Amino acid sequence: MPLGKRELARIERRLIATLTDACETAKSEIKGFTWLTHTADLDAFVQTLRVTWVFETLADKQLAQANAKVRIFELTATALLEADIDVKACDRTVLFDSEEECQRAQGGDWQKRLAQSRATKGH
Repeated sequence: MPLGKRELARIERRLIATLTDACETAKSEIKGFTWLTHTADLDAFVQTLRVTWVFETLADKQLAQANAKVRIFELTATALLEADIDVKACDRTVLFDSEEECQRAQGGDWQKRLAQSRATKGH
């Protein structure tokens, strides 16, 4: 049974709070990390949830993917657990991006970039 608007709003608020905590932790631990966001379709929130970790440069993103991926997955998993969202932090749920790539491809328009990313991934 689909979740109601009130329940989705409650989940969204909890998720924002827990991801904010993960973001603040990551800023002090992971070089080049700047911010994170999440996207999901309201009709299938849990199934389409994606958490995007944004780095300053492509090089910072690649370094994090090589050296901090496990930590990023841990921070994401903790945030999801604390928000009572039953989704595993994995390559399908956790995405990596960079300010540099957004600037180059979408002129810095993150709304456009995130919408295109969801459309190309079929979500």
